[in-house]
Amino acid sequence: MSDAETFTRLYYYGTVQMSMAPEDFWLTPIGFFLDLWACHKQFLGVEKAHGDMCIDDILPSGI
Repeated sequence: MSDAETFTRLYYYGTVQMSMAPEDFWLTPIGFFLDLWACHKQFLGVEKAHGDMCIDDILPSGI
């Protein structure tokens, strides 16, 4: 996927899916926008929030 296609998709996600004004989309830092997009997907139920795991969560006690 080219850079132009990537920014077209991001522009669509911001303006259509997240109802941002075009000016707000272009002025939002990319990292903040990607965080907003991840939260939006969690809100819609498309993606689950990532959780921290510890080795104790994987291995049963007593091993």
